[in-house]
Amino acid sequence: MTGSGDRSLRALGLADAPRDHPLIYPGAWPEDSGLLTGDRLLPLDRLVYEDRVPVLTVGSNACPGQLRHKMDEAGVDSPVPLVKTRVTGLDVGVSAHVSRMGYVSASPFAAPGVVRELFVIWLDAEQLAVVDASEGVPLPDGNFRRAWLPAPEVRIETADGRTLPGAYAYVNRRGVLRDGTDAPRRHPGRQRVLLTALLTALPRLRALFGVSPEEFTARARADRRLCDRGTRLFAEEKLVTMSGLEQYAGTGPGGRLDGEPGSGDRPGGPHGPAAPQSPQGGR
Repeated sequence: MTGSGDRSLRALGLADAPRDHPLIYPGAWPEDSGLLTGDRLLPLDRLVYEDRVPVLTVGSNACPGQLRHKMDEAGVDSPVPLVKTRVTGLDVGVSAHVSRMGYVSASPFAAPGVVRELFVIWLDAEQLAVVDASEGVPLPDGNFRRAWLPAPEVRIETADGRTLPGAYAYVNRRGVLRDGTDAPRRHPGRQRVLLTALLTALPRLRALFGVSPEEFTARARADRRLCDRGTRLFAEEKLVTMSGLEQYAGTGPGGRLDGEPGSGDRPGGPHGPAAPQSPQGGR
């Protein structure tokens, strides 16, 4: 990434948040690593931050506009490093729930040998608490749990050739959608494509959410109970399978159990503050 020119999120095409525009989920990702500070994405001077927590992103947490939205809503204005990495052993699936944000989000699943380019965001304790809350981690019925994915099961390599010992990721409590077999379905990365496919295949889903992606998002954003019914429908239609990452949920570095949900271990430091409660209960 060059340091010249207009580095605003708007100029880079990274400003829009899926929380405001559900059909753009997962939102635009940067072309390369950068430091999100205010409404700008600046060059990075390093790719590993020993004083912060690495969080591997598979969906909208890699979208600077979405990340900025979450931090602004919580009153947090500190910079967030986003580092592009090469990840082996993981793929991006479809969460087995309908989000009250109006979309069907992404969730990771174990995929030995699969290689993806994904971003790691390096968070301090306050930022981690914000993202935890946005994913519903502190809530007993929240959609996601934070899990430490260790190397070598999941290999995360930075552009300068270093391999991380692991990273946190958000694993769906309900599993992921399957692809017609027992294998997880890959998220297409385009919400309109995903919703069109789901609505075409599932008459009961159309009865709840309408026949188009636009109707789906409008109805989902307006009705929490309807989203819950949609989530139950996925299970009733036997479309849900395990992600293969459930064993790591609630763990931290070294495989030990993490602290209270949302506490956020800081490398070399104490637990951070408890996460604020999210009115959305997770994405």
